[in-house]
Amino acid sequence: MSFAKEALSAVRTTLEAVLKGHQQPSIKFVDPRFKELCGIFVTLKKHGELRGCIGFVKGIEPLNKAIQEMAVAAATHDPRFSPVVFEELENIKIEVSVLSPMTEVKNTDEIKIGRDGLMIICGHRSGLLLPQVPVEWGWNLDEFLDNICLKAGLPKGSHLLPESRLLKFSADIFSEE
Repeated sequence: MSFAKEALSAVRTTLEAVLKGHQQPSIKFVDPRFKELCGIFVTLKKHGELRGCIGFVKGIEPLNKAIQEMAVAAATHDPRFSPVVFEELENIKIEVSVLSPMTEVKNTDEIKIGRDGLMIICGHRSGLLLPQVPVEWGWNLDEFLDNICLKAGLPKGSHLLPESRLLKFSADIFSEE
């Protein structure tokens, strides 16, 4: 089984158990990448619409633990949505994004739509958008930069403030679609 299939299967197996009210299952991961410390996001979509998305920005625990933890969090703890219930699961498509380490953006010309995700940090506010988001919304670079600011609860153009840090990253993205 490929890394991608193993990742997607782990998320679905975990959600099936937890949403039925059972314990998180113990899954034996085969691919050695699951021992790595990487940022990871689990995204759930129902009929093409976002239903939950939560993740770790950087690797704080091995992927084999993080993927199951983020699967449950995306389904039950995304504050934008009510918790997913088991009956919805058959209509939910899973997407897993495994993040590269983040690097500081020195010049916005470095950012490539479709390749790079962004994170902005300004004071106590931060926001992150995965690389697939501007593609899905058809944004150009200026729209991507405005929306990363808005995601952090900052005014458009805040990425230009001297106290703002803009970071970029790439991601390996796997989807059931």
